[in-house]
Amino acid sequence: MTPLRSIPCGRFAPSPTGPLHFGSLISALGSYLEAQARGGRWLVRIEDVDRPRCRPEYADDILATLEAFGFTWDGEVMFQSRRTARYREALEVLKRQGVVYPCGCTRAELAGAPLGIDGAPRYPGTCRDGLPPGKVARAWRLRVEGVVDFVDLVQGPQHQDLAREVGDFVLLRADGLFAYQLAVVVDDADQGVDHVVRGADLIHSTARQIHLQRLLGLPTPQYAHLPVAVDAAGAKLSKQTRAAPLDVRDPVPALVAAARFLGMEPPSCRLASAEFWAWARQSWCLDRVPRVMSLPLPDYSR
Repeated sequence: MTPLRSIPCGRFAPSPTGPLHFGSLISALGSYLEAQARGGRWLVRIEDVDRPRCRPEYADDILATLEAFGFTWDGEVMFQSRRTARYREALEVLKRQGVVYPCGCTRAELAGAPLGIDGAPRYPGTCRDGLPPGKVARAWRLRVEGVVDFVDLVQGPQHQDLAREVGDFVLLRADGLFAYQLAVVVDDADQGVDHVVRGADLIHSTARQIHLQRLLGLPTPQYAHLPVAVDAAGAKLSKQTRAAPLDVRDPVPALVAAARFLGMEPPSCRLASAEFWAWARQSWCLDRVPRVMSLPLPDYSR
């Protein structure tokens, strides 16, 4: 029997803050077909680490939608909300290395800081050398320095100066919840994920995740960031902007539109669901994905 760790592995990791929409489908389809093309496993992980924003009924709806669209996954679904102890272990490793520190700053105090590459305030280092008088620890931050370079399989060479473009970032929040950046790094390593195929809106997080992987002695997957779908105003489709949920009654039009979005050329005739999947598995090629960060949302309603 071949050990699971030697088998290629991809994943789809939605957050249960609302139903799946067309933007979610692009990531699901691209990651699934890439895993299939590599003869690998495809996992589903529910990223509910931010529990105040997540709802269990949305997790159930996401899994039901994936099944209705014809996706099948390997093994049990992982839920981040059940892995707090594992994230704490990783934080303790970083504490022993001396690369994290307690921070007493509030969001209001950071509101005027210059913005980083992801649009969030870049931490000015207020607590980097110790808590100032009168401040108490609220969160734990990772001390960053240096440059991270990697080659994205879709978007090409990437370069990020962590201190200048991001700043020291939070790993354990003031509300006691672990941040996405730490959780996703630990989860990918524990699940044996070696290819991360996801939306280009997450490409600016990748350098932080690679930095964490190196500190924790974890393997770095290959990354492929797919273009994201944007509306007429140029805004990314998201649950926060109330993107229309996928129609589980008739999945094929959305699947065909997502395939075209990713550079594939589906047959012009109407396909049944089984016919679509047979064609898609045979036709997928990551090299055909457009090398852009975003594309307009296609009209697949007709």
